[in-house]
Amino acid sequence: MFLIVTKYLIPKGYRGLAFFPFVFVKYRLDKENVTFVNHERIHLRQQLELLIIPFFIWYFLEFFLRLAQYRNKDLAYRNISFEREAYANEKDLDYLKNRTFWDFLKYI
Repeated sequence: MFLIVTKYLIPKGYRGLAFFPFVFVKYRLDKENVTFVNHERIHLRQQLELLIIPFFIWYFLEFFLRLAQYRNKDLAYRNISFEREAYANEKDLDYLKNRTFWDFLKYI
């Protein structure tokens, strides 16, 4: 994993973006935020499991399905299965050691 600080690649309203093998963060302080970094590491594992490009296809399809469901972009984002898994486990720094393959499916 490579942590890169850049304010230009991060969409407005977000602090970070994982794109295997990189994690882009908007603020230098987030490099030291273990919870934030763990959240992004969970996304890197999800991307590896789905071979990266299918991850992003699934991510955006699910976002648009959730947007139709909730009619609110923040609620749609928070309810994407990948985000639900990452938010639910970001504070557990041992989560990735114990996580089973395709665990995000539990969060659909």
